[in-house]
Amino acid sequence: MAREKRPSLLDDAAGLAKGMGTTLRNFVRKPETISYPEQHKEVSARFHGRHLLLRNEDLTERCIGCELCAAACPSQAIYVKAAENDPDNPVSHGQRYAERYEINMIRCIFCGYCEEACPVEAVVLGPWYELADTDRRLHLHEGYVAPETGRAGPAQAGGRGGVIRGIE
Repeated sequence: MAREKRPSLLDDAAGLAKGMGTTLRNFVRKPETISYPEQHKEVSARFHGRHLLLRNEDLTERCIGCELCAAACPSQAIYVKAAENDPDNPVSHGQRYAERYEINMIRCIFCGYCEEACPVEAVVLGPWYELADTDRRLHLHEGYVAPETGRAGPAQAGGRGGVIRGIE
């Protein structure tokens, strides 16, 4: 049976020098710390954050109630109840609209499948990552509204434009 080779003192010193080099290299770098409540971290354009349910520019619902987002959701966090659109008083451009649109943010895994499945790009995942709260009931969103924005421009909602549902 062969004996294992023990590292020599020279190997130990080389490992120690390598570790100290890493420490010194990071010691002189500028820190990446931010003052969180006052400053917010920039997120990439492909970041999947809070959901947005957009409206058309004429303030009609963009969602046509097809329920594809609910079918694509692997965690079953989305519930859509579709209703027929009244031709005299249309709510959306389609034949149907989402009478009830709910997202359970506790169950959501932010995969983006709902965004990909939507044929009219009514559901988008925005850049907001502050999701903590003290009450579980506040994580069930009906006709989800984005925080303090009003409109979804090029910086929000991936440049698709539109108006966020619930804010007029």
